[in-house]
Amino acid sequence: MRPLYGLVLSGGASRRMGEDKAALAYEGRPQLDRAFSLLAPRVARCFVSLRQDQATDGLRRAYPGITDRSDAIGPAGGLLAAHGDYPRVAWLVLACDMPFVDAPTLDALILARRADYTAVAFRSEHDGLPEPFCAIWEPVALERLSRQVAAGRVGPRHALSDGGTCLLSPRTPGALDNINTPEERRQAENRLARRQEPTCHG
Repeated sequence: MRPLYGLVLSGGASRRMGEDKAALAYEGRPQLDRAFSLLAPRVARCFVSLRQDQATDGLRRAYPGITDRSDAIGPAGGLLAAHGDYPRVAWLVLACDMPFVDAPTLDALILARRADYTAVAFRSEHDGLPEPFCAIWEPVALERLSRQVAAGRVGPRHALSDGGTCLLSPRTPGALDNINTPEERRQAENRLARRQEPTCHG
């Protein structure tokens, strides 16, 4: 199979959150750092996807970066920029706004990978459709996404909705929840705090 590289998507404008989601601290560390640390040991090379105006910010410049070629097509811009720079590799992609993603979730994607799959993704717990931002994209799937974007459809999820994608059930409930607003952030912090509470055994 083709080499597997990692890509942390961090180029969003974070308009609903009102501040840079990649820099938000969960459990004492920026979310970008946590996401990169999860991905890097599992791939041959790991990168951060970013906009041109983010290239020199204090957080992102600590990591190898791939700059989006277009800010107008959302996360698809990051995926296609990575594919453009390294067209012969597959990408394990993780959005930086998923603070509950864990090692078993990423390992399940890698273990399910096969030469005849165009992608490996989880079914969303919310609507049953493929989750594109914690997934493995093979070159064929990224080429499909490129054609789709050229035709005016910029949603990456559509490029995974065919028979070549291996769809998995989530390994950890809630692992793929993304955090987009201040209220969702408060809820996420409460969830993480409850997870760390000691369990009493009688």
